[in-house]
Amino acid sequence: MSTTTRWTSADLESLPDDGTRYEIIDGELFMSTQPSFYHQDVCTKLLVVLSNWDIAANTGRVVMAPGLIFAEDDDVAPDIVWISNERLALCLKPDGELHDAPELVIEVLSPGRANERRDRVAKLGLYSRRGVNEYWIVSWQTRTVDVYRTDEGALKLAGNLAETDTLESPLLPGFSCRVAALFERIPVAE
Repeated sequence: MSTTTRWTSADLESLPDDGTRYEIIDGELFMSTQPSFYHQDVCTKLLVVLSNWDIAANTGRVVMAPGLIFAEDDDVAPDIVWISNERLALCLKPDGELHDAPELVIEVLSPGRANERRDRVAKLGLYSRRGVNEYWIVSWQTRTVDVYRTDEGALKLAGNLAETDTLESPLLPGFSCRVAALFERIPVAE
């Protein structure tokens, strides 16, 4: 008889602080190494363009890698979130973590099947179940942005944007970014 460990937020606190990112989705532990330079470059570009828009709009906050604790067995750190001022007032708890869904979650893919499975399957399912309105999966390797939006209570693919496209969102009135701008100065993968 075998038993499967069901990880919780409390278990995360006992893990070593060794540069590994630990996340829990539906009780399953996911581990990833320090993101690459290109991953972080794309995150920074997204953070800048979203922050510039948000400062002008003054409707919410853009944050990089916040703690997002939906439940004891759903504890993740997305690359970037945007959360409206109204929702922030309800979701941010005294522990400094978000305990409910922001409107927008962005993940930048890291190479490898395990990373892709985590972001395209496990996190897509989690964010869909927990009420995220929009989810962007950004790939610097393929130079694309997959946009998922809530449709009939679940996140569904709304578009796959290439470098020639413009990234916009009904959540972010007036926000616009050329997809190609996210990948400037990043070598084309061969």
